[in-house]
Amino acid sequence: MLLEFEKPIAELEEKLADMKMLASNNDVDVNEAVKTLEKKIKKLKKDTFDNLTRWQRVQLSRHPERPYTLDYIYEITDEFIEIHGDRTVKDDKAMVGGFASMDGQTVMIIGQQKGRNTKQRQMRNFGMANPEGYRKALRLMKMAEKFNKPIVCLIDTPGAFPGLEAEERGQGEAIARNLKEMFMLKVPVICVIIGEGASGGALGIGIGDRVLMMENSWYSVISPENCSTILWRSWDYKEQAAEALKPTAKDMLANGMVDGVIKEPVGGAHIDTTEAAKELKKALVSNLKELDKVSPEERISQRIDKFGKMGVVAS
Repeated sequence: MLLEFEKPIAELEEKLADMKMLASNNDVDVNEAVKTLEKKIKKLKKDTFDNLTRWQRVQLSRHPERPYTLDYIYEITDEFIEIHGDRTVKDDKAMVGGFASMDGQTVMIIGQQKGRNTKQRQMRNFGMANPEGYRKALRLMKMAEKFNKPIVCLIDTPGAFPGLEAEERGQGEAIARNLKEMFMLKVPVICVIIGEGASGGALGIGIGDRVLMMENSWYSVISPENCSTILWRSWDYKEQAAEALKPTAKDMLANGMVDGVIKEPVGGAHIDTTEAAKELKKALVSNLKELDKVSPEERISQRIDKFGKMGVVAS
């Protein structure tokens, strides 16, 4: 699938492939022309992806080929043992987690998981967790704390599931409890927005000593479409809503809402999943080393102070 702003690049890449095939079939030397076109494609890519609008970044974060939580887990860990269920209702497939070995260290990795096809999307509920998903996440966090293992949360959700049954089972309470409990965890916690980070669905596993964002992810209290619907009674103003919300990684870093941005390959993480995962792992390992040097009491104090300073109160 090509996004609108990717089409000019794809057209040039198609011409390049045709040129190489023509040269191969007819024994023609087109090296200079190929080099020129390759330079042109490289420059166009850089110019395009360096100057994306906020709405285009949102679109890129939802690219159907973009790596999801389990893709990253299998790339950055040597071994992953998934743990299921919340011990109360059921196993929420939209929330995955378990112990993993990363760079010789055991960590607890938790995250929302989306599906690749229609059947998977239904099974994963489009990455929208129910209350039992957040209760499973908290159970795994408490387990990590018990065994003194750091926690990594990978966030990628359009929001917590808003259905009637989710509200009946205490969606708000489950997320609120996670917020409270995550502040007091004695082990290091790193949260990374790898795709979409929408509303309380993201915050439910989003309280950490370090909060990072992948370069082409977004993080906001509401999606541009829903914001547009509320303000203009139509989805047609989603681009304007995205500009007003300022949800991109660059915006969040400038506003002090996150602690760092993880670089992606030019064109997005889906262009080179291995390279994107390599950058993610490097950031995780580096931050875990820093956090290991701080005592649990100091980490908790810093965590509370960090989130307490966010926002502005006007009297």
